[in-house]
Amino acid sequence: MSMFGHDRFNKSVNIPNPLYQSLQGRYFVGETEKIRLGKGKNAWGGLINPFNSDVDLYVNAFTITNHSNTPIVAQIWFNPEPLGNPMISKKVTPANTTLSPLPKPKVEIAFAELIDGFPKKGVNSFKRIVPPQSTLASDEDGKFIFPPCGSFVIFLVSPNNEIVKAEIAFGWFEQK
Repeated sequence: MSMFGHDRFNKSVNIPNPLYQSLQGRYFVGETEKIRLGKGKNAWGGLINPFNSDVDLYVNAFTITNHSNTPIVAQIWFNPEPLGNPMISKKVTPANTTLSPLPKPKVEIAFAELIDGFPKKGVNSFKRIVPPQSTLASDEDGKFIFPPCGSFVIFLVSPNNEIVKAEIAFGWFEQK
């Protein structure tokens, strides 16, 4: 066979890490219900990695949708203590729906609305402003990593006098 024969070449394919994680059944997406804030009451949505999950949480992306005519300040917190009366979202799915059985995430999306005060403990690592009637999207490429008992929380600060509605969505992967 010539030097250009088929036995001389190896195929190499580069794929983005989120796609790789999805093919492995480890990438999940989901969102909170519509959450209310305003008139001095705040709200939050976050990815909570349970103490017994046996996985690390890699935050890949998040979006915040503001349904109001007022901008919302979103504080991004690492590992705060949960506030209010958190609910667990059922709006979660693996990104790869070809697998059978479908993988189930260990990490949960939790959220709470119309709460007093601000998170305790944890670190408010950065902020974003979500313009009126829009969705702010942020790609983090899995660089925010949380062990069991860790959490990535988006805390929405109350605007002035009106009650507004928002949703927070996440894309993440989990790995032992």
